[in-house]
Amino acid sequence: MIFLDYQHVEQQIKKLLSNKKSTIVLQQVVDFLYETFDHYNWVGIYVVAGNMLVLGPWKGEVATEHTQIPIGTGICGSAAQSGKTEIIDDVSKDNRYLSCFVSTRSEIVVPIKKNNAVIGEIDIDSDAPAAFNNDDAVFLEKVADMLSQHI
Repeated sequence: MIFLDYQHVEQQIKKLLSNKKSTIVLQQVVDFLYETFDHYNWVGIYVVAGNMLVLGPWKGEVATEHTQIPIGTGICGSAAQSGKTEIIDDVSKDNRYLSCFVSTRSEIVVPIKKNNAVIGEIDIDSDAPAAFNNDDAVFLEKVADMLSQHI
């Protein structure tokens, strides 16, 4: 894995988020994350709508069929329900996993919160097993905090 300067990437995301419309900004951040990190094979943002997660901007080779996920269902729904980041090293060993892509081996889901309430989440899949670590979690939690102002 290539060493990345998370602080530098964080500064680039802050630039993207400055003074722009929310819908455009969210897609730009998704695109930037996908293009910046080799181990991010699919990046999406889900937004909470009632008791559902609804897929917003995403970037990957193909679309997911999971455009709406009930809160509490799957890894995404579990993260939305608990408000805690989920790192799954091997999705085939987690019975909550809603299979999106045959190639996916690991996943990280980071809730986006406003006033301690989950309003969305960042969902990232990787084709590599155990692709995500605490550095990814800390970095993406900062990104989620920045995105909370745009949802």
